[in-house]
Amino acid sequence: MIGTPELRHVDEEILQGLLAVAVNDAASDEVMPPVAGPPGWTPARQDAFRAWHWARRPGLAGPLRESTFAIVVDGHIVGSARLACRDSQEVLETGMWLARSARGRGIGTAALQALLNEAARGNVRLLVAETTATNLGAIAALRRNDARLTTDPHNGHVHAQLPLNQAQPPPPASPNP
Repeated sequence: MIGTPELRHVDEEILQGLLAVAVNDAASDEVMPPVAGPPGWTPARQDAFRAWHWARRPGLAGPLRESTFAIVVDGHIVGSARLACRDSQEVLETGMWLARSARGRGIGTAALQALLNEAARGNVRLLVAETTATNLGAIAALRRNDARLTTDPHNGHVHAQLPLNQAQPPPPASPNP
């Protein structure tokens, strides 16, 4: 039985563990914005990964209005999730990635519920997400969390809306161990 995923705010120790999982069990283009240079987990790409997460450490109230979390299951980091303010604090955008070894086990569905719970603690009314029609795991997790999905027939992008009234009263995200 897989434990319940929990979200942990990213500090330096969590960030190093998150990077190790990304390098060992995910492709760089699955987990971060593009970085110029050769493909793969180059030192420059690893530095960019650290900088991207570190810049979001101030959270939703910070200058980037984004927060990142490590997804932890049974004490092991298995991926990352983020929340970002859209036009207002009432609408947050989310995204996540999971290590290859963590996919297909229901972790994404449960982690999305944890993100809904995290967002529900604020004055948020709607969580939105974007993916592609070929990302069947993400679409399944969104559907299992009762997302309203629309697909753009021109580019295959799937837009999801998750009203927050479905989230359960949440415990706070775990502080770093």
